[in-house]
Amino acid sequence: MATHDHMPKYHELMNPLLQALRDLGGSGSIDEIYSRVSEILELPDEILATLHDSERSSQTEVEYRLAWARTYLKKYGLLDNSERGVWVIVPDKKDVSKVDPQVVVRKVREKDNKDRAAKPIQPKEDEELQDGTETWRSLLFQVLTQKMAPEAFERLVKRMLRESGFVQVEVTGRSGDGGIDGKGIVRIGGLLSFHVLFQCKKYQGSVSAGTIRDFRGALVGRADKGLFVTTGTFTRDAIKEATRDGAPPIDLLDGDQLADKLKELRLGVKTELVESVSVDVEWFQNI
Repeated sequence: MATHDHMPKYHELMNPLLQALRDLGGSGSIDEIYSRVSEILELPDEILATLHDSERSSQTEVEYRLAWARTYLKKYGLLDNSERGVWVIVPDKKDVSKVDPQVVVRKVREKDNKDRAAKPIQPKEDEELQDGTETWRSLLFQVLTQKMAPEAFERLVKRMLRESGFVQVEVTGRSGDGGIDGKGIVRIGGLLSFHVLFQCKKYQGSVSAGTIRDFRGALVGRADKGLFVTTGTFTRDAIKEATRDGAPPIDLLDGDQLADKLKELRLGVKTELVESVSVDVEWFQNI
């Protein structure tokens, strides 16, 4: 187990990752795994807030290294994941409680080397991570944080909320309004409706608990719920503050979740099916 005065290496996260999945009942989302691993290792906020690449991504360094830990354990045959981002311990390995990280790394690299020998053209390391999603997420992060004006980002969030079923969405953006950028109404099942105030923040770091408290103070008595959207991440204390008992609830949407939602709604992010063409050498030889 890594000490707390330095960032844990990806192979040091493998066993905490397995323990987290067991604690979660054998399966868990990426966010659930991240939260549980952070608790298991008792990682301090300064470690959790460290970004992998502040210019290209909102992903923290711990999230990045956990992604590699998941990738290695999947290639090793211990984990699997669904299209919905839920990771599981494979059924016939559910009794495995611990691995030797060095053995996992060696076996996976041996397998990768054999695959590369059989197929020389391989994706770059960053493109291989998380099934090739790192590249488009990095580009999207750069566009949102470096090329989009704050007013345009507010309009994007407004469009996203409308596409997600919100009605009467308005961007207010009044200064001195506690960070309230807009409001809207979300309807559920055509029966219930909730008034929502939202704040959208272009950010390359982690949103603090203090920012969430200020936001809550501005929405008390004015809305049923709050929604905080950021291109960055939220600290562990900010997440706790957002769901604090007895306080108006605030939903959080971080950079990765924002990217997923834009992809789902096809707002500036397109998914293209690439045609795969192969040559049957044996067919030509036998013609």
